[in-house]
Amino acid sequence: MEMRITNYKYTKTIRIWLLIGLIMLIGQVILGGITRLTGSGLSITRWDVITGVIPPLNSEQWINEFELYKQTPQFHKINSTFTLKDFKFIYFWEYFHRLWVRTLGFIFLIPFIFFVVKKKIDFYLIKRLALVVLLTIITASAGWIMVQSGLVNRPWVNAYKLTIHFVLALLVIAAMVETVADVYMFGTKKSTNFKKLVLGILGITFIQMIFAGLMSGMKAGLYYPSWPDMNGEFIPEVLLDSKNWNWGNMINYDSYLFAPALIQFIHRMLAYILVLLTIYMYFKLKGKIVTTSKRWVNFSLTFVFIQVTLGVLTVLNVEGKIPLFLGVSHQLVGLLYFMSLLFLYYSLRKSKL
Repeated sequence: MEMRITNYKYTKTIRIWLLIGLIMLIGQVILGGITRLTGSGLSITRWDVITGVIPPLNSEQWINEFELYKQTPQFHKINSTFTLKDFKFIYFWEYFHRLWVRTLGFIFLIPFIFFVVKKKIDFYLIKRLALVVLLTIITASAGWIMVQSGLVNRPWVNAYKLTIHFVLALLVIAAMVETVADVYMFGTKKSTNFKKLVLGILGITFIQMIFAGLMSGMKAGLYYPSWPDMNGEFIPEVLLDSKNWNWGNMINYDSYLFAPALIQFIHRMLAYILVLLTIYMYFKLKGKIVTTSKRWVNFSLTFVFIQVTLGVLTVLNVEGKIPLFLGVSHQLVGLLYFMSLLFLYYSLRKSKL
């Protein structure tokens, strides 16, 4: 395979700017995970795009915000003993989560307008970035719909709406990864058949990420805090009864064990499959690809082992709730694994620019 010749079409400033945008998108997803695990997502009951930038600044404003939170099902059913200090803690994470995305928009939009006016970016890159912006707006809208689902009748957001929000965030990152790969001219002079293998693993990984969202939304990790078995069973007994296989049990995941058991079982099986496929990919591609691609193969192999280890440790350390550090680390490494596969795929295709 021929080594590509680097001759960047875009300036170093633009390339660094896009990398910062990608890093901030990763941070946004991780902050979403922290918000979820700390139970902070429903602490702010309104979505004020402009005025929401300013947090409560005095005691009266804090009390007003707390009173709004006291009207939510989460307060009545779960956090009725909360003091103002407790409320400030969960408010901080949700506020930081929202502030981060606003800051991301500011950092992204101002340079974007400047580069367009100064004709530093061409129409191709404008289209790529417009897609990222559009997906980001859709993701933010889905996030608010998700929050609203937890403000009426139930104390948590709907697991399926949370998963949609998470998957949309993944699509934003995927679109940004492709943009970065294009700008950094990832690719080869000739396309390779290896990318079909990588694309297949990417597809399974994306499905796994969907189940990861459902795991989080249903709090499925809390029900089977053991490994390699699931409370002493390889396949939970609730899954072996055909009567349980109905859509009603999938909807009523808060009150019946079937859906969390099914989601966690599939999540575990997909993890094992991805480990085996990644090992196979590593040895299949080793010695047959250029240096840039080798780097991403190595990252993928490293991340998948770390990811599985973190998943096992997270499950084994469940004590009534998901351990924050392990849970967030598990999500971060899973995202990095997904991104490493994307970068690997783009490094194996025929360069666009």
